[in-house]
Amino acid sequence: MAVEAAGTSRGLRVYKIVVLGDGGVGKSAVTLQFVSHSFLDYHDPTIEDSYQQQAVIDGEPALLDILDTAGQVEFTAMREQYMRCGEGFVLCYSVTDRRSFRAAAEYRRLLAQARPSERLPLVLVGNKLDLAPRFRQVTTEEGRALATQLGCPFFETSAALRHFVDDAFHALVREIRRLERQRQVFRQAVDADGGDVFEASSHWSSDEEEGTTHRLKHTTWRFNSP
Repeated sequence: MAVEAAGTSRGLRVYKIVVLGDGGVGKSAVTLQFVSHSFLDYHDPTIEDSYQQQAVIDGEPALLDILDTAGQVEFTAMREQYMRCGEGFVLCYSVTDRRSFRAAAEYRRLLAQARPSERLPLVLVGNKLDLAPRFRQVTTEEGRALATQLGCPFFETSAALRHFVDDAFHALVREIRRLERQRQVFRQAVDADGGDVFEASSHWSSDEEEGTTHRLKHTTWRFNSP
């Protein structure tokens, strides 16, 4: 089902963000670092936690409403409900756990199954970068390749050291805004031309930094004449 814009709170645009990933990958640790600048150094399995954090992203204030979800199999039904109500999604895995990396791709498949007709804002996060020198099982190149396949930004993060944590959440808000602008332009063009879309062509551009890959999709729409 389509999700309407999350609305405003205290004059701020609210962004409904859902953090998905297997248990033990550090979803709660990443989220807590973002909202409270503190590190959770033990694993207490999450059922559901909700947080709010204000941020100024590209000069525009935002209120991020973040849902930290359970990664355990027994909470699958709850997770499906979260997928239907989220506005943007953080797909999280651990660079020290190859199984969790495969699961990140599976979460994307489940999202497509729950919301088949929608283009969903995503960001792929490989956490536990601080443990990579000794325990890495998933290479940076593999993470980038999956992000390219999913068409989303990619970050390797360390919740323990707060590396690239803010960057990941800010990038997701940018993805939400970008898709909103595309939908707005599309609607305005249809209203102005009074025609129907008959063709759309797309291409991708990349912008890479250390530890990150940004993928932007550029779509050209053509319309029938009224």
